[in-house]
Amino acid sequence: MVSSTDPNTPQGPPPLRLGVRRLFTWLSLSLMSFVGLMVLIVYEARWVYPEIQAYFSQTGNLTGQQLATRARGYVQRAQEELMVASSPVEISEASHWLNLAYGLFDVNVYHQHYVCTAPSLALIDELVLLIDTQQLDPFDAAHALFIPVDCLTSIEMSQLDRRGMAINDFSDSTRRHNQVLTYSSLLIFVLGLLFWGLHERQLRRTERATAEKLGWMARAMRDPLTGIGNRSALYQDVVAYSGRSMGLILVDIDFFKQYNDALGHPEGDRLLRQLASLLERALGEEARLYRLGGDEFAALLPCPNDQALAKFCETLQVGLEAAQCPHPAHPDNKGVTLSIGGVRFVADATSFASAYEAADKALYQVKTAGRDGWQVTASA
Repeated sequence: MVSSTDPNTPQGPPPLRLGVRRLFTWLSLSLMSFVGLMVLIVYEARWVYPEIQAYFSQTGNLTGQQLATRARGYVQRAQEELMVASSPVEISEASHWLNLAYGLFDVNVYHQHYVCTAPSLALIDELVLLIDTQQLDPFDAAHALFIPVDCLTSIEMSQLDRRGMAINDFSDSTRRHNQVLTYSSLLIFVLGLLFWGLHERQLRRTERATAEKLGWMARAMRDPLTGIGNRSALYQDVVAYSGRSMGLILVDIDFFKQYNDALGHPEGDRLLRQLASLLERALGEEARLYRLGGDEFAALLPCPNDQALAKFCETLQVGLEAAQCPHPAHPDNKGVTLSIGGVRFVADATSFASAYEAADKALYQVKTAGRDGWQVTASA
């Protein structure tokens, strides 16, 4: 049967395939997000820690070495120069290295944390003065420099210990933060799945409720016996076709009461269903069919002119004659016959009432003239 509802009206819930695809999509996105987060965490654990340690230690890098280390190297270089010095020029070279060491050694952090700093700096300053005035034996000066070397060595060891502690503290703190990040991310992921599941559950409930509502609406617009539209569907479709030139055809089975009395109501119901099929075959796919009650039917279809409407009515009657439906109680000893009235009108809610009245008058004129015929009235 041709549906009598608006072709744009949703016809039920989405296919199961769509729900499964949507489920797979959401799960894939959630898993991809979680995997990306875990990759980031693993990256921090496996690559960032060594980078942090390298940043703090700076092993093998001259610019990153501690000032104490470089100062000790200059002092030892001065010792070497003093040990092999054989001329005033070579002795003055040792004074140059000591001045460089003094500049690197004389920093506030060393003064604040290491008590040997001030005496060592005073000794270096004194030795530089004595060396410059050549008032000190080079060998004695080299021997005296072991005091600042020992001080600088102890500073280096202390600084390495401090740096190691800082690295460990930083690593522990970062590891704790990453654990919090991991557990929080896992919790967020689980909650996301939970909320998504609740959302999907509510969405399915809404879809089922919408489908049920649409089903009830569709059933409310259909005749339960024939499956075609009812009077309410006819009014709805007229509004849907507003502004278009339409043909309205009313059909009534002649002597239907006598048919029921002779053959019984089950046979009468079968005839009604047969007539609905006949209307569909005769009027084509564009026609919308309705049962208005009892043996009264209607058809609404696009119609450009009155001639086309007359052709539809004639085709319908010819189709019925070809079907040769018997009517044992027909007063004129004929088979089942129809009275048909039609009108063409421009569809809208206000013009339909007058169009329906015109088609109804045409139908009853056919009945008055003896039934078994059709008539098209002037356009409404």
